[in-house]
Amino acid sequence: MSGQPTIRSTTILAVRRDGQVAIGGDGQVTIGNTTVKHDTNKIRRLCGGKVLVGFAGSATDAFALLERFEARLDEYKGNIRRAAIELAKDWRTDRVLRRLESLLAAVDRETSLIISGSGDVIEPTDGVVGIGSDLEASILTTSRLLTFKHPQIWAKAISEPHAEILEQLGVQHVIRPEHDMGRRVAHLVRGSILDYVEFEDDFVMVRTQPPADARDRPLGVLGLRDKYGITIVAVKRPGGTWQHTTAQTVLYDDDQIIVQGTKNLAERFSSRP
Repeated sequence: MSGQPTIRSTTILAVRRDGQVAIGGDGQVTIGNTTVKHDTNKIRRLCGGKVLVGFAGSATDAFALLERFEARLDEYKGNIRRAAIELAKDWRTDRVLRRLESLLAAVDRETSLIISGSGDVIEPTDGVVGIGSDLEASILTTSRLLTFKHPQIWAKAISEPHAEILEQLGVQHVIRPEHDMGRRVAHLVRGSILDYVEFEDDFVMVRTQPPADARDRPLGVLGLRDKYGITIVAVKRPGGTWQHTTAQTVLYDDDQIIVQGTKNLAERFSSRP
């Protein structure tokens, strides 16, 4: 029923040092804002103990994400980086997977990853991973990570105030999957844009179809970068695969293209008839 409080697990922390890795969880489960359990096992051994996974977020969603990740691990013989990438690809086509409100911390002897139900795969450069399902757990985990004085910390924010707190604590990389997805969907419903990825510093990549003045002549003679401030970096013919463009590439009306540039210029170009 709608309106019922969600059962959540919270904090997981993994640390890699001197060729060894350790992962632990606080064992806490909450319903709404009430803690109902303190000794939950939120760590799982996969692939015969070669891979350790901790989960946070909605308990049901976390188990669903864990199940899919384990299937990919079995498929790729315990290669957690490959399994995570393939799981992220599944996210683009699986509507159920897109709605999973959970996070996984996955580690083996060589690799540490954060995997989210929103399609993110993050590999911290220093081998320290922390995840939590709510604002308090996130801030607590981040504060503990900062005591290790590691320069690279990635944290998920569930709101703009949450993001501001994390940034004030000293987190260099704050991700906002719900916020970013909302902006992405807003661009997709406009019609001319087929897919949309926004990076920092106002830079985007847009999947769209070529407007009339970008078709039927080689890109090298069109001068699109000078005219519109954008670059067409890839093209996909009907029934084909994505290919890098060259100065000799000719686009047609049934092609799909990848346009890169600043947000305003890329959107303006993609909306041309």
